[in-house]
Amino acid sequence: MRAEERVAVVTGGSRGIGRAISERLAVAGMHVVIGSRDQETAARVVARIKDVGGQATAIRTDITQPAAVKELFDAAENQYGRVDVWVNNAATATAGPLSHATDDDFDQYVHANIRATFVALREAARRIRDHGRIIVISSALTVSPLPGMALLAAGKAAGDQFARTLAWEVGSRSVTVNSVLPGLTRTGVIDTVPQHVIDDAKARTPLGRLGEPSDIADIVAFLASDAGRWITGQIIHAAGGMI
Repeated sequence: MRAEERVAVVTGGSRGIGRAISERLAVAGMHVVIGSRDQETAARVVARIKDVGGQATAIRTDITQPAAVKELFDAAENQYGRVDVWVNNAATATAGPLSHATDDDFDQYVHANIRATFVALREAARRIRDHGRIIVISSALTVSPLPGMALLAAGKAAGDQFARTLAWEVGSRSVTVNSVLPGLTRTGVIDTVPQHVIDDAKARTPLGRLGEPSDIADIVAFLASDAGRWITGQIIHAAGGMI
């Protein structure tokens, strides 16, 4: 299937890495559906995509709600006829020592990250077209831990395991499922990261810099294309070799 025939849904697709993915897939010729709780920001991304000749639409979505995920699929199918690529990007992240985390903190992460990923991948497994692509945006924290990030790392690791197992369950339909693990990436969140953490990330990275959203978007675009057809069930560490 040519890229211009594909329909891609990107959750959390209006900011940071999600925005870069939305724009990159549109450049590849895909029809992009941006799922976002922030419709004002999403509308600006849609306008940018259309300004350069791409096709996109924005749908207000909270992927922690099963009904909302179904509605996102419905909207994509109603407008474009199908869903060929699902990029599971939306997540919640805060930092703090595990010893200070509360039961409510844990419950929030289970709901906003683990449960949301489960709900989204379940629906994607049911409704994505044959030869489709399911791509989970995880985190390098699952293999290169940092203090204060235990809950996020645990939530993302659960998503990785969902993806590895789902690859076996949908492989007979030539659907691929992979996780992409960004390291510290230069998005709006970087302003909240202490300088010593940024310096440490650079020092632990052979390429000597932070990631850019476009670095991750290019990997996702490859996995979403025909060129990525033989890669599935993989946990792809996309952090410049960070250790």
